[in-house]
Amino acid sequence: MNCTLNSPSIFFGKAFKISFFAFFLLIAGCKNDKKGKEKELVAHPNVLFISLDDMNDWIRPLAGSSQTITPNLDKFAENSVNFTKNYCPSPGCNPSRSAVLTGVHTYNSGMYSNYQDWRKVPKLSNTLTLGQYFNNNGYRTVGAGKIFHYQQVDTLGWDDYYPSIKKPMPDDPFPEKTPVNMKPFEHMYSMFDWSGLSVDDKDMGDYKTVDFISEQLGKEQDKPFFFAAGIYRPHLPWYVPQKYYDMFPLDEIELPNLMEGDTTDLGPFAKELISRGGNYHKHVTEADQWKKAIQGYLASVAFSDAMVGRLLEALEQSPYADNTIVVLWSDHGWQLGEKNHWRKFALWENVIRSVLMVKVPKHLEKMPNGSKNGVATTNLTSLMDIYPTLVDLCNLPDKEDMDGVSLRPILQDPEKEVKRPIITTYDYGSYSVRYQNWHLIDYIDGYSELYNLENDPEEWYNLDKVDSLLAVKSKLRSFIPADPVAFPESSLIPLGKHHIPPIRSKEHYESTERKQRMERFNGSK
Repeated sequence: MNCTLNSPSIFFGKAFKISFFAFFLLIAGCKNDKKGKEKELVAHPNVLFISLDDMNDWIRPLAGSSQTITPNLDKFAENSVNFTKNYCPSPGCNPSRSAVLTGVHTYNSGMYSNYQDWRKVPKLSNTLTLGQYFNNNGYRTVGAGKIFHYQQVDTLGWDDYYPSIKKPMPDDPFPEKTPVNMKPFEHMYSMFDWSGLSVDDKDMGDYKTVDFISEQLGKEQDKPFFFAAGIYRPHLPWYVPQKYYDMFPLDEIELPNLMEGDTTDLGPFAKELISRGGNYHKHVTEADQWKKAIQGYLASVAFSDAMVGRLLEALEQSPYADNTIVVLWSDHGWQLGEKNHWRKFALWENVIRSVLMVKVPKHLEKMPNGSKNGVATTNLTSLMDIYPTLVDLCNLPDKEDMDGVSLRPILQDPEKEVKRPIITTYDYGSYSVRYQNWHLIDYIDGYSELYNLENDPEEWYNLDKVDSLLAVKSKLRSFIPADPVAFPESSLIPLGKHHIPPIRSKEHYESTERKQRMERFNGSK
């Protein structure tokens, strides 16, 4: 309909009435035409899906540390719903990401470890990924950077991918000589290192990822879109431009709070998690690298925050700022010496607690008022809730085979209490159960940890043996899956020297084969 209006000069009598009536119909037609287009946008909003890697709860919106500098994440928390007690399905990149992106939890799929190929897990072989589901339902799907685990990509879910679907991550610059700071020790992860670089932001892979998605946002789209940006930092190695290191003077770095004797009330498997891989904490402290390592992590967090800011700014300047849902998440947390433990691969609170912020625009068919932005919720939630939430908000057909729930009620009213247990697994047979203020960790070796996080946020006092809490422990344990899917041997990938073999069953954990392999990791030089 051509809605160009030419004002009439002067009308008299009947002619005026007829012309006025025609003028009214023309205006109404234009409005209806506009409403029709708006209704299409309202029914099927766009999605900007931002993934961070190894981002823990130190960022200011989660208040895990006062040292981080995250102005863009702070701003986004004020313009979204901040899920402050959100948890990952697994503290490993591959099982966490594959669970989030298929909607199937680890214990229902058998995808437990970084050392599996998720597409060779029988339960996931034909599962529609998040990208596929949106693509199959009329969305243009475009990705860049690390969304799935490195090269284990979803080749069917994307209309376009940068740099390419078989090479999902742009190259990063490295120092001329590595390692820079951390002298290698036996079984060490080779990327366990940190240094400032004499490069510009634009030389970094994450900058290129953000550039590509920003360019997509600047283009005219002929149908709703699902754009995914996988920002790799603060994943190791912590090689980022020097200016981010300069933000954190070494003499101002604070070490995490530790309690002497903290780990004495832990069982054998928990202690193995601390020392495995060559005992990182021992080598970091002996090399006097603890503050430098923390500086590297903080610098990498600040760099990734800057990349998030660039991406959100590109959205704001695009034609799609008012009809795009933004989901920002991290696959799991990270430890930097708490409980003498480094990296992920454990079930303590600041390893499994993960970033999740969601902004829903107004005038959506499913949420006319949009999300209640600027309000943090303390309800327990899971990264598993992302897939069903987006299916719900974007008016896609119901998908029954998902283990999370839609967060729409909490997005509408973040302060309304919703009680539910949240499960995280590590390998086969070890579980974290978060429920209300309680945290139960139940290990495959039969040992447990029980913490009241309201009174003991650092998880220093294991209450597992307190008789008066047996009923609490029993209730929490009742939430653990009674019949988890067995580890599918066909999905196991070849292991490198520094790789810890995934636990494949209770029998495998207790086997001579595993004990002999683990002996070379314990007490490494």
